[in-house]
Amino acid sequence: MQAKINSLELEINRDSYLDRKQRTRRLIQKGALAEKYFNIEHLTVEETEEVFKIFSAYVQGNLPNKFKKKDSQSE
Repeated sequence: MQAKINSLELEINRDSYLDRKQRTRRLIQKGALAEKYFNIEHLTVEETEEVFKIFSAYVQGNLPNKFKKKDSQSE
């Protein structure tokens, strides 16, 4: 019984580790794209956030439906 519990805990931990790893990769890729297309490599994290805040409302308001979250399309 304890072996089964340990096995399930290991599986949960492995899934959590893989999820974190995928998220980290995605964040790195998106950050690289933001630097590339906005030419903001030289900005600090705080300055980058200011730039994103400036354009956030525009992007959210003009995002084509095919790029919106599935659940927000029904609104």
